[in-house]
Amino acid sequence: MNDWQKVSVADYRKLRDARLLAHHAVQWIARAARACAPARGGDAHTRLQWDGDFRGLIGAPLPDGTRLGLRIPDLTLCVIGGAALPLDGRAEPEIAAWLSDTLRGLDAAKLAAPLPYTMPHNVVALGARYSIEELMPELAAQALWFRNAHGLLSDVRAGLVKRRLKAPEVSCRPQHFDMDSLVHLGGNRAVGAGFCPGDEFCDEPYFYISIYPEPYIPSLPLLPPVGHWHSYKFIAALAPAHKIVASLDQRRDIMGFFDISIGAALEALRR
Repeated sequence: MNDWQKVSVADYRKLRDARLLAHHAVQWIARAARACAPARGGDAHTRLQWDGDFRGLIGAPLPDGTRLGLRIPDLTLCVIGGAALPLDGRAEPEIAAWLSDTLRGLDAAKLAAPLPYTMPHNVVALGARYSIEELMPELAAQALWFRNAHGLLSDVRAGLVKRRLKAPEVSCRPQHFDMDSLVHLGGNRAVGAGFCPGDEFCDEPYFYISIYPEPYIPSLPLLPPVGHWHSYKFIAALAPAHKIVASLDQRRDIMGFFDISIGAALEALRR
């Protein structure tokens, strides 16, 4: 069982600003993976792991064994066990130059190549410098959400494994900046247990259960008060931050949310 730390009310506008800045910053780990490592199916070579001691996200080992990480509370890009670059006050060309000087076997053209997906808008992509002075509390809150999510989702994954489901280790996708364990059930059927720090569908941190293919809505059960069924553009069970913050027992209520929504997802996909 993970040691969930209570989350409290936050300035969600500033939390969104911190999330967008961290989302852009973590792309440097993904860029380095594309510039150094052979591609793997599903962009798996760019996946990230949460490290609680480091307080950030760490990429897979590069061919020479080097691992890059982004420490979230102070937005510092690190070679694990080696050099570090605080991003505050730096523009993206400076970060690219540092990586080119620091990493061996890096293909500079691939490092500078456009990302293979669209990122949410942020001024750093237009040439502005990273600036974290006004976002330090929100970056710390972001790190706490990721820490809690990794521990809780690891417990959820262990429960899925006990059901004899092939649930992979919890990891983070740099494209969406979310953390999940996606269980494939055969054919095109899948259930994903995850956490997102916010996106265009829910502009605050939230936990979710995704279901593919989408189920028939009237067959879905009621969820605990901490969650609801999202149905705009896709169907998923969501537990948003503002409901979690209001809970008297946050971990218990989120686990209850996962128990019911996972059961509903598996039942829907049996039909």
